[in-house]
Amino acid sequence: MTGCLNLITDVPGLAVGNAEDARLASGVTVVVFDEPAVASLAIHGGAPGVRDTALLEPEMTVERIDALALSGGSSFGLDAMGGVLAALQEQGRGFAIGDARVPIVPGAILFDLLNGGDKNWGRKPPYWDLGFEAATKAGRMFGLGVAGAGHGANTANLKGGLGSASAITSNGYRVGAIVAVNSLGQATIGDGPHFWAAPFERGAEFGGLSWPTPAPSSALDMRLQTDRLENTTIAIVATDAPLTKSQAKRLAVQAHDGMAHALRPSHAALDGDIVFAASTARSARPPDARDLAEIGMIAADTLARAIARAIFEATSLPCDGALPAWRDLFSADGWNPAPS
Repeated sequence: MTGCLNLITDVPGLAVGNAEDARLASGVTVVVFDEPAVASLAIHGGAPGVRDTALLEPEMTVERIDALALSGGSSFGLDAMGGVLAALQEQGRGFAIGDARVPIVPGAILFDLLNGGDKNWGRKPPYWDLGFEAATKAGRMFGLGVAGAGHGANTANLKGGLGSASAITSNGYRVGAIVAVNSLGQATIGDGPHFWAAPFERGAEFGGLSWPTPAPSSALDMRLQTDRLENTTIAIVATDAPLTKSQAKRLAVQAHDGMAHALRPSHAALDGDIVFAASTARSARPPDARDLAEIGMIAADTLARAIARAIFEATSLPCDGALPAWRDLFSADGWNPAPS
């Protein structure tokens, strides 16, 4: 059973804001929590770009955060978290230290500097402003595909993008995922339209095509976007189950299985693959061991679905040399290859 919107905002207690610049061909996505949330992360890629993530480890002092930010722009995009801080400070949010309040906003970035957009921004990169804008626009509804941090993203063979999905566990806990897919590898199988995440699809949220039968002979061949450090899939999973930081850490680890289900390859030395996990604790009942295992399993499934939705919903950029979008090559109603 999916949530009402099939978005991460089906998890109560959070909102999402996107901001993007079409000329820049990049953007920012922010998850803002209604109240400070317990969170942790797992970094399984070999080339991550992050800000303020050390405090998310279970042994660190700060227990809760105000928001999480995902940004394009490579290291320049780390400025986005500063813009989010400023927006939340204006709202009176933040960790109290005496009379001062410091919003806690960890984040991660992906590399989209060579996607054809105009990156000649001069002395001041635009990501601080994009982060501020995204935080102020946070709400329950938001765009997918060429939106937010997914605006300038690519996969090995197709336009990447921003994806989201949600689900409910057997005991009623809500789980959601949001992801900016800028992967080293493919989300699709061979040269066809079928998604690696097909077994986890609910309804026809990314075309309802299942896996190809028979599988193409090239299905398991490795195809890469590039051999350079230009790749990262950055994601957030959230649940309304009350979690400790250690439990959130384990949730992030389990959720990484969703990347392995949906992208081939993933977690490589050239990737910066990261999953943040957060708890809004809106459910009153603490999860038991079985619940925790199921929440992690469903988070992985939901992240796999969100990755496929990112590619399915994307449209190509109007830039020279831009990769085609899934919709440019395949009909959403199915695919009928020419007879051999």
